[in-house]
Amino acid sequence: MKVKILTRNPDHYLRETKSDIFKAPRNYDPSLHPFEAPREYVRALNAVKLERVFAKPFIGNLDGHRDGISCLRKHPTRLALLSSGDFNGEVRLWDLSQRTCVHNIQAHDGCVRGITFNQSGTHLLTIGDDKTIKIWNVDDNFDKGEENITTVISKTVLQSISYNQGGDKFATCGDVCHLWEESRSEPVRTLSWDVDSMHFVAFNPVETHLLATCASDRSIILYDTREAGPIRKLIMSMRTNQLAWNPMEAFTFTCANEDYNLYTYDSRKLSVALNVHKDHTSAVTCVDYAPTG
Repeated sequence: MKVKILTRNPDHYLRETKSDIFKAPRNYDPSLHPFEAPREYVRALNAVKLERVFAKPFIGNLDGHRDGISCLRKHPTRLALLSSGDFNGEVRLWDLSQRTCVHNIQAHDGCVRGITFNQSGTHLLTIGDDKTIKIWNVDDNFDKGEENITTVISKTVLQSISYNQGGDKFATCGDVCHLWEESRSEPVRTLSWDVDSMHFVAFNPVETHLLATCASDRSIILYDTREAGPIRKLIMSMRTNQLAWNPMEAFTFTCANEDYNLYTYDSRKLSVALNVHKDHTSAVTCVDYAPTG
């Protein structure tokens, strides 16, 4: 019988100074570490997650609505001013720099379906389930901002509203698409293409005579206000919830779809998408561009 004695010289593990670390014996034989690559992957993944956790991307919240928020709109000239409407018919104006509500308006009986500012930002236009279009004064003096300037009763259901940044007209959609002027109580034009209903409308901020609507038949319809009728129609595989025009590229728009993707198109060539944005885990309900495009 052979007995092997393990010997260990403590002098080999002593530190020369107190600031030195203790020596740890390691065996670099790959056969002794079969899961080295998976462990490194897990460590790298955990490091990325912790980096995201400590990055603190959340800036703040705006508290005050008593019901769910149905629409948002940025002020065209004041970066710190934001408007929001909820399902209870209330509209609030927020100061983003202070994260406080500067004004609240009980605008409609029922849900606020759409909200927008005029070109100069002095008037706020809202639509609701009560089939009314209301124009509010939201100039610098917010004490007088609740004064309702105009109330227009629509003959059809209103689902969305968009203001033309190059003039004094705005568009609403529902059963059909109407073009309005602030000074009139009747639409100046009616645009339609034999669809049941439309749920979103948006003017092009660059080519201000162009506007697009999202319809219930899974289509995106492009209109030119200088023409007598619609100009193009694109039918998607699933319903498009919203779309946004690129503020720097006049003919480019991106649509948010029910198939968990976003599609960017050139309005001059709708046969193929310029880009498909994936990785959402549910239907995309809203989309917007940064001012830089």
